[in-house]
Amino acid sequence: MSRVADISRTTSETQVQLRLELDGTGQGTRETGVGFFDHLLDALARHGKLDLDVHVDGDLETGPHHTVEDTGLALGQALDQALGDRAGIRRFGEATVPMDEALAVCAIDISGRPYVAFEGDLPLVTIGGFDSDLTEEFLRALANTAKLTLHLRVERGTNPHHMVEASFKALARALRMAVEIDPAESGVPSTKGLL
Repeated sequence: MSRVADISRTTSETQVQLRLELDGTGQGTRETGVGFFDHLLDALARHGKLDLDVHVDGDLETGPHHTVEDTGLALGQALDQALGDRAGIRRFGEATVPMDEALAVCAIDISGRPYVAFEGDLPLVTIGGFDSDLTEEFLRALANTAKLTLHLRVERGTNPHHMVEASFKALARALRMAVEIDPAESGVPSTKGLL
């Protein structure tokens, strides 16, 4: 079964071209025009075992907000499409990821019900063109269009780079677990019969 999606999202602020393969190895190119965001997407792909190609032309003269948010929306759409009817997936995933002094914890339910609970005292800084408060914006956009219940907490940290990157790596590992095919699950993992 091929779990692949191609998404094209065009607004007056951004043009996003995205290809996602759930059963990958982390291959692909990430070109958003926001250096640190490209690095975060690289970490998401590598640690989530997702083949991910992303190209974004955004209105960066106004800042990175639209680029980051619209990439999250497109990636969520791709996840939703690639997962299909959700038959055979594990559904739940969780991960705790340290990065030096920082520690992030993520739990995901591919529930069909979008919800985000984000906790973290991220210093408001810009790292390689990426504003740290866009971490939560990206998570909300992703969860809304992928229909995920997503809890992410940055438990500790002093270096904003480490805190944000640990968040993306925890997301990647939790997502990898949740989308994985469960050989013991033949149908949709829900008492309702659909997600």
